[in-house]
Amino acid sequence: MNRKFILASGSPRRKELLALIVPEYEVFPADIDETLPEGLAAEESAEFLALQKAAHVSEKFPESIVIGCDTVVISEGEVLGKPADISDAERMLKKLSGKIHTVITGVCISCGEHREHFSCKTAVEFYPLSESEIADYISTGEPMDKAGAYGIQGRGSVLVKAVNGDFFNVVGLPVSMLKRRLDDFLKTV
Repeated sequence: MNRKFILASGSPRRKELLALIVPEYEVFPADIDETLPEGLAAEESAEFLALQKAAHVSEKFPESIVIGCDTVVISEGEVLGKPADISDAERMLKKLSGKIHTVITGVCISCGEHREHFSCKTAVEFYPLSESEIADYISTGEPMDKAGAYGIQGRGSVLVKAVNGDFFNVVGLPVSMLKRRLDDFLKTV
């Protein structure tokens, strides 16, 4: 049987990256409450949300292969999601300045009740940032819809000193790991 693929995300970056391994798919963003349960470890939050997104969309399309994803930035045990406003973006960038943080993308592949989920971690080091560098970057508007208030694939690339791990994971989709997991998943459904 030829199954339809669905990306449970509206992220333009994820759309581009998924097209590298799944040429034809549809997009159906998961509209879920992203509140994390109390006591959930920061490192488990991306995979938890990816599972929720994939399960939600799988209910609507039980015969399709649904891919749900969530990316979080973790610095000193704090999950840095998308900034609420400019001052929140400034706070996040100051927190990341001159330090190493972790980017985790959780992924869930789902078809009906059958699910496979995993996480990919990448360490990212920022250069020390001046107040003016932070203000200039925020003025571009780029940080406002990105976890951790930066986009490594855009103007935020100039903030990054080093990446240890999967670069595409930081963009929002660990392409090579997903390809392998998806190939294995397709053998079971």
